[in-house]
Amino acid sequence: MENKNHLIRLTYRDKMIIRCGYILLGLFVAAIIGPVIYIIVASFIDPITLQNTGVTLDTSKWTLTAYIRVLSNNAIWTGFGNAILYSVVYTVISVAITMLAAYPMSRPDFKGRKFFNVIFVITMFFGGGLIPTYLLISNLGMIDTIWAIVLPGAFSVWNMIIARTFYKGVPKELQEAAYVDGASEVTYFFKILLPVCTPLIMVLSLWQFVGMWNSYFDAMIYLDDSAKQPLQLVLRSILIQNQPESGMISDMQSTAARAQLAELLKYATIIVSSLPLVVMYPFFQKYFNKGILIGSIKG
Repeated sequence: MENKNHLIRLTYRDKMIIRCGYILLGLFVAAIIGPVIYIIVASFIDPITLQNTGVTLDTSKWTLTAYIRVLSNNAIWTGFGNAILYSVVYTVISVAITMLAAYPMSRPDFKGRKFFNVIFVITMFFGGGLIPTYLLISNLGMIDTIWAIVLPGAFSVWNMIIARTFYKGVPKELQEAAYVDGASEVTYFFKILLPVCTPLIMVLSLWQFVGMWNSYFDAMIYLDDSAKQPLQLVLRSILIQNQPESGMISDMQSTAARAQLAELLKYATIIVSSLPLVVMYPFFQKYFNKGILIGSIKG
């Protein structure tokens, strides 16, 4: 009843603004969902039908050819496995470094806090550039290894700031009670503080996993062996260079038929490469809002 009375008290201008907001939100959602639906449907349509008439809901024109060829190709599975490996390792290393670095930065008794704050902020605005970074990776002997992918960008200053703010929002009484019970600094951090920070850890893990999963530039620069390349490079060759793996279309003799199937493979590859993110998001969603809000406004 109270909410209803509140709506009644809104002026005509307020109601128009709210309605315009709903319309804009609906258009925004449609702009996101529309292309997704198009890609899903297009991935099932026969290549000739897709090229001649476009997307159709006539299921008699649908086919699983693209998915059969994508899933039967060894390069796709190799890239898929590499992408999962790189994303998981990168996420574990990045979140661990971020949580460890943010803890001393959240402590008012840490004497070097201001100095390190300045150093961290500088790195947010200035970087060495591609050539110096490549020379550094090369001199460290990490070219064509997993470490060239997961180590250079493992520490995010932005994530550290969010984690630091989250730590400041944890009641000091919790730490004082732990010290009274005889807990050391290490015991307090790993057994008491980190479990409290579960929403934050989940949010940072999701961010870092998605970031690495969608990344292809570092792999393109530092990896020479095709057996070590992630799925994103395979996807890039299909989407941008229009060069599907030879095993996918080697039996297609006609140039036109090869082009049609290559177009169809684009959509199927997009769906396959997006599945891990679609599957994992529901498990992290319940932590997302809580982790973002607490880590952003408290402290």
